[in-house]
Amino acid sequence: MRVLGIDPGLRNLGWGVIEVTGSRLSHIANGVCHSTGEDLGARLLSLYEQLTDVVHRFDPQAAAIEQTFVNKDGAGTLKLGQARGVALLVPAQYGLTVGEYSPNRVKKTVVGVGHAAKEQVAHMVRVQLPGVVLAGPDAADALAVAICHAHYGRSLGRAVA
Repeated sequence: MRVLGIDPGLRNLGWGVIEVTGSRLSHIANGVCHSTGEDLGARLLSLYEQLTDVVHRFDPQAAAIEQTFVNKDGAGTLKLGQARGVALLVPAQYGLTVGEYSPNRVKKTVVGVGHAAKEQVAHMVRVQLPGVVLAGPDAADALAVAICHAHYGRSLGRAVA
């Protein structure tokens, strides 16, 4: 089963695809969608088009996304929520149910600690997916989301390898 992990962001939306075969995880691809355009609508459209291309190219059977947390800047949180909407929409258009995981749950699953630093997450993604070349921190986070979904999907009986 192929799992698409998504780390939503308005400027940089990370994505990662892994293959799950029993308890074995293997890296398929990862990258970052960079939004372009002058206004919010154009930026969201560019993310939509890029993520749609990822789904077309890698044909995942499951998807997962990191939940948004509320930060001090309400306008920033709202914009992130709109990018997250795009990230939920694209897999849903292809009939995929999207698992949602808190940042702490993802970190605890991948690193063993719920408040791990980005560097620790990237390191443990490299350990769990030997040979992976990360496209950046957002891609590492997206792969961590996919790994988290692979573990929780199995335990909940949702992932079929």
